[in-house]
Amino acid sequence: MDKRWTYEVGDIVKLKKPHPCGSHEWEILRVGADFRLKCEGCGHQVMMERKIVEKNARGLRKPEGA
Repeated sequence: MDKRWTYEVGDIVKLKKPHPCGSHEWEILRVGADFRLKCEGCGHQVMMERKIVEKNARGLRKPEGA
């Protein structure tokens, strides 16, 4: 199964494991070797390696109205 999505700032990525607040969805704030992600549930921000995000991604959607 080949999952090759184009990640862009503003996209919403769904990850395999939930954040402690219960949300699986994260907004992409920065794209590069590392991603800055913001939890859609509580607003917490984290930096995560691209490799980890790509491995654990279960879905990608564009923001509403785009």
